[in-house]
Amino acid sequence: MVFKIRIVLDLKKDVIRTIAIDASSTLEELHNTIAHVFGFNGQQMASFYRTDDEWTQGEEIPLISMDESPKALCMSNTTIDQNIESVGEKMIYVYDFLEMWTFFVELIAVVEKSDDALPKLVLSIGDVPEKAPEKEFKASRDTFEDDTYGAEEGFGDMENLDDIDFDLY
Repeated sequence: MVFKIRIVLDLKKDVIRTIAIDASSTLEELHNTIAHVFGFNGQQMASFYRTDDEWTQGEEIPLISMDESPKALCMSNTTIDQNIESVGEKMIYVYDFLEMWTFFVELIAVVEKSDDALPKLVLSIGDVPEKAPEKEFKASRDTFEDDTYGAEEGFGDMENLDDIDFDLY
């Protein structure tokens, strides 16, 4: 089986690549293909994240597992079709954790076979900027709904850590 996968760089402007790749390829091969079609050298750490239909980030599949277990999940021991198998299924891909290049990966078509050499770039739209866009991470207002510990109230009259009487704790 051949998967057509659309990869969209998380930017305000459209930077999109569509590739055809063998469904049984490893996620490491997909990582290398994405890095290549977006003009990266592929030498940075990266991870795929399983997602739902709303792109909620789920389980991480790292390029290299830090877990010493021989069965630890990583890109080299899991295939694309083990993670996405139906049209519309998605993953998030993050390349270079210092720059945080973030991509939305979606399976858009399944073809029985291809006579072309795979992987193959099928469509390229837009240019990759020289620098990754800045990411702003904010907690949602819902974070403080169950404010058990009074996080919104601050630290009261305490000016600094020297004011804490640690013997009370």
